[in-house]
Amino acid sequence: MTQTNELTVLEHLEELRKRLVIVTITFVVSLGIGFWFAPNILNIMKGQPTAIGVDWNLFGYTDGIMIYLKCAFILSLLITLPIALLQIWLFLKPGLTEKEAKSTLVYVPVSFLLFLLGLSFSYFILFPLMLNFLSSINQSIGAVETYGINQYFSLLFNLTIPVGAVFELPVVILFLTKLGIVTPTKLRKMRKVSYFILIVVGVSISPPDFISDFLIIVPLLLLFEISIWVSSWSLKRQQANEESINKEVLN
Repeated sequence: MTQTNELTVLEHLEELRKRLVIVTITFVVSLGIGFWFAPNILNIMKGQPTAIGVDWNLFGYTDGIMIYLKCAFILSLLITLPIALLQIWLFLKPGLTEKEAKSTLVYVPVSFLLFLLGLSFSYFILFPLMLNFLSSINQSIGAVETYGINQYFSLLFNLTIPVGAVFELPVVILFLTKLGIVTPTKLRKMRKVSYFILIVVGVSISPPDFISDFLIIVPLLLLFEISIWVSSWSLKRQQANEESINKEVLN
């Protein structure tokens, strides 16, 4: 009996290693693709309205290469993310029923789309508003704005990636609800603590001004409320399915 358990554990570890190897290879290959396309992507971003007024000055010898690496990394992340999500699902699939496997497979594209939605929201809405506000404050005190490529892209990357990750919250909550780890009641009881944590996260990823904090914190709180609704919907659906199955058994 012990030997069977050990073999099962070894098989799981081998399966995990296989999935990690696939994700690692995907990341390395996509990182190479990112290095190849990074200059083109940076030039496209340079032509966007938010970057038109920014001179691409370099104030350090390593500024250019660091932005180049960050751009390649983000492109690699976008390519690797759906593959990694699929590998996670394939690793968990043997422990799921056929119905659970089919219902959870949809998490892969939905998670990726939510991440893209978070990136788009932060890049096209939050980032321009933040830049306009910060620029107006600087001009109001008579400061001469001289920015470089490092300042522009560091602010951009530090905003878009965390916001994209936070947009995954509804899917994470839905998955945990499916597993029975969280319930809408628990989430509602944790609302004050969750709000505090999200406010801390919002303040951490935004520039130190009230407007920028507000522009990030409000969407985060809305995402949490959406997550509660998603959790409630998922739980009601599970209960309805169980009641339907019980009726069929009784009949």
